[in-house]
Amino acid sequence: MKRCLELAQLAKGHTAPNPMVGAVLVHKGRVIGEGWHRIYGQAHAEVNCFESVAPADRHLIPQSIMYVSLEPCAHYGKTPPCSLRIVQEKVKKVIIANVDPFEKVGGRGIDILRSNNIEAITGVLDDEGKWLNRRFYCFHTQKRPYIILKWAQSANGFIAPADKSRLQLSNRHSMQLVHKWRTEEAAIMVGYQTALSDNPQLTSRHWKGNQPLRIVTDRMLRLPSSHFLFDQTVPTWVLNEQKEEVDDKVHYIKQSGNDLQALMNKLHAVNKLSIIIEGGPALLKSFIDAGLWDEARIFTAAKSISDGIAAPLLKNAALAAKTDLEDDQLNVYVNQSSAYPYVNGMPL
Repeated sequence: MKRCLELAQLAKGHTAPNPMVGAVLVHKGRVIGEGWHRIYGQAHAEVNCFESVAPADRHLIPQSIMYVSLEPCAHYGKTPPCSLRIVQEKVKKVIIANVDPFEKVGGRGIDILRSNNIEAITGVLDDEGKWLNRRFYCFHTQKRPYIILKWAQSANGFIAPADKSRLQLSNRHSMQLVHKWRTEEAAIMVGYQTALSDNPQLTSRHWKGNQPLRIVTDRMLRLPSSHFLFDQTVPTWVLNEQKEEVDDKVHYIKQSGNDLQALMNKLHAVNKLSIIIEGGPALLKSFIDAGLWDEARIFTAAKSISDGIAAPLLKNAALAAKTDLEDDQLNVYVNQSSAYPYVNGMPL
């Protein structure tokens, strides 16, 4: 099952809104097939696992055990149900980490297996599987995206200079890691002041991968049209109180006040499994005060700021991981009220 989770992780950032899934086929202790769900819309892990079996070993499939990190699907979506493929291949036993929280599956895949005399065992590395697919689980059980807060702060606890001028605190390694993270999340958001002062692109230009949906708060529509957020290169939402309008890739969404739950509902409605909040301090604080966060990734740089804006203070946070990136320190926290607490040793 650990190998299933390793395989599943290989597709991070490429399967949403589907989960990451890995599968391993074993005959008398020997692995004869492996597979994972590589890209949304393409074959699932179980199918890729079966297809990987060498012709000389195919006759062993009915006497083999399949390990899979998530319950085989039971409905027709982009692909046929994996549970029916397992029945067709006549596998004798299936060992599963997690039951699928998606309402169209939710135990039906297991029922199909058992009704066809295939032994199905669940709950093997259950917590580890849920941590790996915490975005997927949060989306289906909490009915909102998984929320990641991210910021960089100075050694003395400031997030920006007092005059709000742009200052790159973290180093190049940290910056590249942030761009990698952007490819792994469905959306990215900043507040008005950060957009005005920093003119961010909010793209993953320093790492090959998907571009997240960009979201900015601009209540009175005062941001300059020359800013990168309006360059029409990436789908962008502008939350405002003035108009509801679509201009090519820029969608102006009329929303009164700072209604975070309304935003979460909109993101859920368009199948966005996760969002990373990149600033500024007022926006980050609004999520923290609402208790509306699951994970926080904080870079602390070696440099100090003599006069600055204080970094946000987390509430109800537990340290999950820390590492050094040259002279930056990265600390990762989880919300202790989150449904999916960090599992030690599992990838972030």
